[in-house]
Amino acid sequence: MQKTYARLLSVTLLLTLLVIVLGAYTRLSDAGLGCPDWPGCYGHLGVPENVDQSQFQRPLETAKAWKEMIHRYAAGTLGLLILVIFVLSVRWRQALRQSVVLPTLLVLMVMFQGALGMWTVTLLLSPLIVTAHLLGGFATLSLLWLLWLRQHTNRPVTLYAPELSRLKGLGLLALLLLIGQIFLGGWTSTHYAAVACGISFPTCHGSLWPAADFASGFAFEWQEGVDYEFGILENPARVAIHMSHRLGALVVFLFLGGLMLWAIRQRQRMLGMIPHTILLLLVVQVSLGVMNVVLALPLPIATAHNLVAALLLLAVINFNYRLYPTH
Repeated sequence: MQKTYARLLSVTLLLTLLVIVLGAYTRLSDAGLGCPDWPGCYGHLGVPENVDQSQFQRPLETAKAWKEMIHRYAAGTLGLLILVIFVLSVRWRQALRQSVVLPTLLVLMVMFQGALGMWTVTLLLSPLIVTAHLLGGFATLSLLWLLWLRQHTNRPVTLYAPELSRLKGLGLLALLLLIGQIFLGGWTSTHYAAVACGISFPTCHGSLWPAADFASGFAFEWQEGVDYEFGILENPARVAIHMSHRLGALVVFLFLGGLMLWAIRQRQRMLGMIPHTILLLLVVQVSLGVMNVVLALPLPIATAHNLVAALLLLAVINFNYRLYPTH
């Protein structure tokens, strides 16, 4: 029973990572409106060979439509697996010895994600909706990861040293900073601001801090009937978003990197290789971010940037999870 549940969690967790990567790939390849309707594609369950153009404002681009539909198929399968996890959690709650709070939150999150997926299409890639959809995907991954950790990780009964108790607040702050940086990454992507500085790094248009329009870049509003594909902001607003993401990356790198170095010096067995893993992922993530700029956002590297962000989030959650004993 517990083995079946644990395996189901593992499969679902991997599928969630895949859905996040597929979502990033779909967004970055400009296929978010590959199917202008929802949940089907030009009125079909699959991608049709021909469409009645009088019924749809967008011409059929088969390659983009398939990218969008494959993402939807994977997300739909993920939703079904999470529903199964919820049902089993309720039926086997005594044997599993765990609360049904996380599975319930997962089901609610998936329902909300479905609505966001629909609004992504019907509201024509509104940055607010697309960014919320991205954060919802990371939230789903995080909840599944916590469930997985409860099934596979034995936390200590007591903390090994007083110094570790100090890490609790710092670890939580690091997690919040990382979530904020993920939001900035999503905001950068949905406003097509990743190349707002050209291929210039660390400068932007020849300056370390160029002219930027932060008021427009962070105006959280939605305009009815506006098609947001390829972005509607002027370049100064996109520069503001891009530079905010760069600054956020620097803050996260310095704070999280410094925290992990300090944690390594504590040499606590309960943390294992987690701090080392986080340091490695930090270096890889920053390297991918720089490559995205200087290579003008190549699709494989941009997609990998999203994947490593997800892995880094899982590692930081695991770091925080280990800091709290079972009793």
